Amino acid sequence: MELEIVKIENPGELNFILGHSHFIKTVEDIHEALVNTVPNIKFGLAFCEASQKRLVRWSGTDDELAELAQKNAMNLSAGHSFIIFLKDSFPINVLNTVKQAPEVCRIFCATANPVEVVVAKTDLGRGILGVIDGLTTVGIETDEDIKERKDFLRMIGYKL
Repeated sequence: MELEIVKIENPGELNFILGHSHFIKTVEDIHEALVNTVPNIKFGLAFCEASQKRLVRWSGTDDELAELAQKNAMNLSAGHSFIIFLKDSFPINVLNTVKQAPEVCRIFCATANPVEVVVAKTDLGRGILGVIDGLTTVGIETDEDIKERKDFLRMIGYKL
């Protein structure tokens, strides 16, 4: 077995969701889930097919995001993995809906952080072992940090 680190290319620090599913129907079902959850959502979705033709299957409502998703999926080339890039919406808006798609097995991360994916390569193929999501923790929040966090969540409308 060989281990490889694949960096997710995300030049715009966009939010994205990286997951694992089990069937070619993933692309259509996740597409429908996203557009039914957030009207006018902008996204690009790509899915690594791990059997039959073994293509990167894709969909989306934004050409640039779809291209970015395809590029990252091709770089990963790992099992039945999928990646969704979002614009003008956040994973918190769609994550539960994506998880409810019948094909979705697991979510590795939902973030805008820099991400490295730990991929194992064997004679059979490639698979995602896990992700490094963001940077190393450097301390514990202070009372001032707590106030800043609470104020931020209210400023962006996620708390009253």
